[in-house]
Amino acid sequence: MEVTRKVPQFQANRFSIAPMMDWTDRHCRMLHRQLSSRALLYTEMLTTGAVLHGDRERLLAFDAGEHPVALQLGGSEPADLAAAARIGEAQGYREINLNVGCPSDRVQSGRFGACLMREPELVAECMAAIVAAVKVPATVKCRTGVDDQDPEESLFTLVDLCAQAGVRRFIVHARKAWLKGLSPKENRDVPPLDYPLVWRLKRERPQLTIDINGGIADLDEAERHLQHIDGVMLGRAAYHTPGLLGDVDRRIFGEAGPAVDAAEAVERYRAYVARELARGTHLAAMTRHMLGLFHGQPGARAWRRILTVEGVKPGAGLEVIDRALAAVAGSGPQEQRLAGGLEAGEAA
Repeated sequence: MEVTRKVPQFQANRFSIAPMMDWTDRHCRMLHRQLSSRALLYTEMLTTGAVLHGDRERLLAFDAGEHPVALQLGGSEPADLAAAARIGEAQGYREINLNVGCPSDRVQSGRFGACLMREPELVAECMAAIVAAVKVPATVKCRTGVDDQDPEESLFTLVDLCAQAGVRRFIVHARKAWLKGLSPKENRDVPPLDYPLVWRLKRERPQLTIDINGGIADLDEAERHLQHIDGVMLGRAAYHTPGLLGDVDRRIFGEAGPAVDAAEAVERYRAYVARELARGTHLAAMTRHMLGLFHGQPGARAWRRILTVEGVKPGAGLEVIDRALAAVAGSGPQEQRLAGGLEAGEAA
């Protein structure tokens, strides 16, 4: 008999999905929410300039069904970050997170992201401003260091200074960022991971909440990390194989009941897609996040092909998702194909 594990009722950070540029938009987050009701979701990084001077309705809009959802900011001016944080809190975000980990050239030129690992005092000043500005949690997502920094010194210094400024939770991508010589893509894979350093940070700073990120491929790995730290954040694995999220509530949060399978998630997402189509949102803006849902299952290729080819056509609607789902159903055992009927057979 399986024993249901007990976890504190509110511990959303125990499992979260990383903020990812061009990926974790509101449609992606809503899809992920259909798979897990407990995971903490994040926006893409938004710069303070965009929040303060851009189209806030477009940039900051989200569906109440996404909660719990956090806003990630990029910037290095304390006053601007405080103002942007207040706007985010007023919009309803449950957490304000500062990006101190992105290694892209554009981010470096704007003096935010991973290059701020070289300026821990400035990061602490920024966090003090955010902490003073909002009542929701203010958190930091960082690397272990950049370029030739000693990770033990750079990580612990940044965390200690920010803790003095009132920060209690840190999400650490467990590898350095090389700002010179590696592309942003290479920075996600080439620098070696140092999980034990992050575990050590938790051991030596037990009063702080420490979450780990970087290279974690599945829930088995996530559970192993949770023996050492407070929370796990998945990025690319959650995006490319979102079906794994269907078992997060049971395995990570100890909730009773079966996992949410991919087909069930599609049915749940369908109502949201219908609402967005009625508002004029293109189908492909939503289905692009669904391509990996049936990864590793019969029919996955047909699912991707139909969504990719048919979903971009003018006027594409829910019928495209229905055809793709029928193709998946028609790719199983012979009995399943027969039960699926003529439509499923034709779609396959």
